[in-house]
Amino acid sequence: MNNVERHQYILKEVNEKGHVSVLALCDELNVSSVTIRKDLQFLEDSGLVFRTHGGATRSNPYQADRPVVEKEKIHGVEKEKIAKVAADLVLNNDSIIIGSGTTTQFLARNIVPKGNLTVVTSALNVTLELLKHTNIDVIQLGGSVRKTSSSVIGPYATHILDQVFCSKLFLGVDGIDLEFGISTTNAQEAVLNQKMIEVAQQVIVLADFSKFGRKSFGKISDFSKIDIIISDAIPVHFQELFDSLGIETIVCPDKAS
Repeated sequence: MNNVERHQYILKEVNEKGHVSVLALCDELNVSSVTIRKDLQFLEDSGLVFRTHGGATRSNPYQADRPVVEKEKIHGVEKEKIAKVAADLVLNNDSIIIGSGTTTQFLARNIVPKGNLTVVTSALNVTLELLKHTNIDVIQLGGSVRKTSSSVIGPYATHILDQVFCSKLFLGVDGIDLEFGISTTNAQEAVLNQKMIEVAQQVIVLADFSKFGRKSFGKISDFSKIDIIISDAIPVHFQELFDSLGIETIVCPDKAS
């Protein structure tokens, strides 16, 4: 095959499968990895594919920052299912941390506290959802407000976390990548999330299917810090990795109950 024929073949494979690997293309086209990588670079420069580690994909693997009011409308059905399952993990007289994001906002809406509940949160939208409950004590972290996420970041929030320890952290993320781990679009928010992980006994990640295979600017953690992942759908290669690491996964039922 010449260059044009290889490019057409690669595009056909990407469109049919969603993702191609360098090694597989080398075998199928009988060319070197250097040639394939140059082909993928050309196709990415032309805006036809997105390069990933070891291959290419047709969808953008990099998650951009978007306002929370916009994100709330995306995959709402899936977020509701995840929230209902996560809410069942909140126990009588629990003390928990809820991170920022729209999936965690859905969680706050679905919490029906058993006895008293203490919630530490950086998210203003989470706080507003919980104020309707008289038996929930909310500790709102302070700091600079990120308008896009309606949450606070910075050293003031981190300092307050130095004074607490909670049974669970419910963490929303913007990306879950096999090698990069879990990430968010803002580096300062990633640092705050790292501190939340330090002061929680159990880390529970809430992520709909669209977060898998994506990465964002700020790395929060590798998978070693995660105890449970709740999602509406988990790709097979991610599930295999989580199983090998001993991470519990909960896939929500098809219909919200």
